[in-house]
Amino acid sequence: MTTSEENYLKVIYHLSVVSPKGVNTNAIAGMLETKASSVTDMLKKLSEKDLVKYKKYQGASLTEKGTLTAKMIVRKHRLWEVFLVEKLNFTWDEVHEIAEELEHIQSEKLINKLDAFLNFPDFDPHGDPIPNANGEIKKVQKQLLSDAKIDVSYKCVGVKDSSAEFLQYLDKQQIALGSTFKILEKDTFDDILQVEINGKKITISDKIATNLYVQ
Repeated sequence: MTTSEENYLKVIYHLSVVSPKGVNTNAIAGMLETKASSVTDMLKKLSEKDLVKYKKYQGASLTEKGTLTAKMIVRKHRLWEVFLVEKLNFTWDEVHEIAEELEHIQSEKLINKLDAFLNFPDFDPHGDPIPNANGEIKKVQKQLLSDAKIDVSYKCVGVKDSSAEFLQYLDKQQIALGSTFKILEKDTFDDILQVEINGKKITISDKIATNLYVQ
């Protein structure tokens, strides 16, 4: 498979989470920063390879083969992120673009050995689950901090926004996976939260709270 084909499968896979009945071609074009006509051409090509189900005006969805292929791309990406953070001391805001390149390495043997070398991690540095060699994904119960209850203790288990800017902001606030939260007060007008985190009281905007997963 070409790098472009793999990128399409991965984007459709991620978009399918919010659009399980079919992914709009314009949404794919937006994610890949390309023209809708180019998306249509690629979807036809992927359909011929039995990776995508596509009908004009009805969107696209992954076939069983396409879903497994996409999961293996995601698996490689997230394993490389773990490796970069744990073994090469990259920060969690630095690894996404590098993993975007490494995810296209085709050696299944290498990836399986990498998985074993890392002691078979279930989650990447951002809290996202890593598919195993069979495409199985460990599920975890989580909710957004914005939906959390007052005076209940929570633990940060992931981020919805994994952009470098957001992760750098969290670093400045000393917020990381495993950080403990307790909402002390929630402003009913603008949803700003007064939060105790790791024993320190800070103010968190609704924009931040809607991008942090806790359990």
